[in-house]
Amino acid sequence: MGPDGIYPRVLRELAEVLTKPLSTIYQQSWLTGEVPVEWKLENVMPTYKKSQKEDPGNYRPVNLTLVPGKVIEQIVLSAITLHIQDNQEIRPSS
Repeated sequence: MGPDGIYPRVLRELAEVLTKPLSTIYQQSWLTGEVPVEWKLENVMPTYKKSQKEDPGNYRPVNLTLVPGKVIEQIVLSAITLHIQDNQEIRPSS
């Protein structure tokens, strides 16, 4: 669960209802280059790794972010990747 208190499963179950409003927000974000401030919020939670639970060094931080924010990150990543591939900006190393 992210900072908004909504489980990803709930978003998945409401996908049909949320498609249009989220699409509008994504399009506006793309045009303005800005995302809603709330989408930048995150909860950092300690996750146990190994050994003794009493040792703080045995935990790693995990960022819990909003699912819509993660989706827009993937949209931007795909667009950048396509641009780089289409324009051959990065060449294979020798």
